Amino acid sequence: MKNKSRKPVVAGLFYPAGKAELSEMINSLELKESDNIDKSYSKKDIIGAIVPHAGYVYSGYHAVHFFSLLKERKDKLDTVVIINPNHRGVEDSMDIDSHLQWETPLGLLNIDHDFYHNLELPYNYESQLNEHSAEVMLPFLQYFISNDILIAPVSMSDQSHKNALSLAKKIANAVKATNKNIIIIASSDYSHYVSPEEGYKFDDLVCEKINALDAKGVYEVIKKNNISVCGYGPIMTLIEYSKLMHTDTKTKILRRGHSGEFSHSDEVVHYITTLFYK
Repeated sequence: MKNKSRKPVVAGLFYPAGKAELSEMINSLELKESDNIDKSYSKKDIIGAIVPHAGYVYSGYHAVHFFSLLKERKDKLDTVVIINPNHRGVEDSMDIDSHLQWETPLGLLNIDHDFYHNLELPYNYESQLNEHSAEVMLPFLQYFISNDILIAPVSMSDQSHKNALSLAKKIANAVKATNKNIIIIASSDYSHYVSPEEGYKFDDLVCEKINALDAKGVYEVIKKNNISVCGYGPIMTLIEYSKLMHTDTKTKILRRGHSGEFSHSDEVVHYITTLFYK
């Protein structure tokens, strides 16, 4: 049985719990980054993006680059598929949420259960209950698009390349079955708790594979070098989906940085927002 509404779990922690304060913060992030946001990419045929999922005071400056492009789009977007890692681990290798709606301080967003049905994945009530990596995307969608947009969060515990390819095929089949206009958000932070220099060095190896649309290479370079990219499964899924659906996919790093830009530390978390388009 589907449960009606998923309550926010990181409101007041990762982003403000009040509606006015949250809107003001997102507006401030966009204003501070406005000179660096290349709005010309809003005219591209956007497939999706890799977007960080940390607290807004750290990763919001990076995430806003993608969401501000969505605001400029002229075509009607039906559904946002949010693929997120499960940081705690659950029974299913990947699953979909059993709620009907997700709530944030900005209001309610409805789950696209028609799209969900065509994914042919198991429902799991537990996997998203205390997970932040999909939730933090929602206020940006509400602020920059509207509360009318439908969402389809997918949680990945098994982030193998095999699982990513399987999910990419399921999403492609669901798009063909429903004829929905979707974008995919691959929720991921990059190197965790390393120096800025070490993080750039190792994340460059991952970015090289992403830009080459080499999903299996992403997996191999992360495992070989023990790179702490937490959402490599969603990243690989976005790559494989792009290759299944399009022959001319391109990537563009919209913003790159780390938490030390905003709170000085010798051990930082790295963030990279990367657009996929054709």
